[in-house]
Amino acid sequence: MTAPIVTRDEPVAGTPMLDARLVVDRGAFRLDLALRISAGEVVALLGPNGAGKTTALRTLAGLTPLHDGYVTLDGQDLDRPDLSRWTATERRPIGVVFQDYLLFPHLTALDNVAFGPRRHGLDRQRARAVASDWLGRMGLAEHARRKPRQLSGGQAQRVALARALAVNPALLLLDEPLAALDARTRLDTRAQLQRHLAAHPGATLLVTHDPLDALVLADRLVIVEQGRVVQEGDAATITAQPRTDYVARLVGLNLHRGRADGHTVRVNADFSLTSGDRHDGEVFVAYPPSAVALYPRRPDGSPRNVWPATITGIQRHGDNLRVQLGGPIDVVADITPAAAAHLHLGAGQPLWAAVKATETRVYPAAPGGSHPE
Repeated sequence: MTAPIVTRDEPVAGTPMLDARLVVDRGAFRLDLALRISAGEVVALLGPNGAGKTTALRTLAGLTPLHDGYVTLDGQDLDRPDLSRWTATERRPIGVVFQDYLLFPHLTALDNVAFGPRRHGLDRQRARAVASDWLGRMGLAEHARRKPRQLSGGQAQRVALARALAVNPALLLLDEPLAALDARTRLDTRAQLQRHLAAHPGATLLVTHDPLDALVLADRLVIVEQGRVVQEGDAATITAQPRTDYVARLVGLNLHRGRADGHTVRVNADFSLTSGDRHDGEVFVAYPPSAVALYPRRPDGSPRNVWPATITGIQRHGDNLRVQLGGPIDVVADITPAAAAHLHLGAGQPLWAAVKATETRVYPAAPGGSHPE
């Protein structure tokens, strides 16, 4: 017997729509992740490959069982191993948009979207009416009779989203929903997705590698590495104060951890940076690649932070070149092609790097946090 489509009451103020602690053991890897998402909130889960993002999504969807912890959604326990409680995937009030959309190739767009309502107990006519309404909301009414192979990538993505939303889910899971699209289609579809997520009354979890998707679509970011949360907060907080090397690269900053004594931060036994900020104790020092100046010889004059470096790599980065540098600290610098030609840059080339003290930003590090170097 199938469950009817869920109609939800308004959540109690202050109570998250999703309250979960996901603990999954897979040999040497252990996911231990706490997630709380409010009604109407979009949370992006970011992290490097192997961090546990997909495992978290599969656990919430009921495709991977918990070893410990719990999943409580809209006040109901869906998964709680200590009480031998588990809810099958098809009975969870959850909609999922997979990376490759996984539309049924033999069904039309209309019947793909109607599949969820049918599984939740609606007859064929009512399910198709719900599906037609959602295709209209997605701007796809004229494509209702087309099969997936007749749809563009952006159209298929919107059909998959309509299918997920057609069951009025308490939780919407998006697994890299824009990854399969080309750059132009991705730009347009991201804007459309943003509008639909803003209108979704339930909780949304977006799993992505792309920081731009996260910054545009999400209200809050959760960064996971090696199965654990290393940082979370709104985009402004995370981009201003990254706390791991992965997060720093994600937001485009150089990051070092060290011990501050006034304006001096000792990064390692042989190297210190001078900052315009005064601090004491364990700190992070961050600065953008654009703040790193390169010279063929040791510069005279004002820079307080100057050190010898060696080029370890050069890549295009937008209209500029991103130069990777080894030395007493590893950094990246962004320079113009004209400056690169003047310096005659090449791998293995020695030069001098400099950063003005006023270009650095220093902030306290949590005790025992991971060292970015």
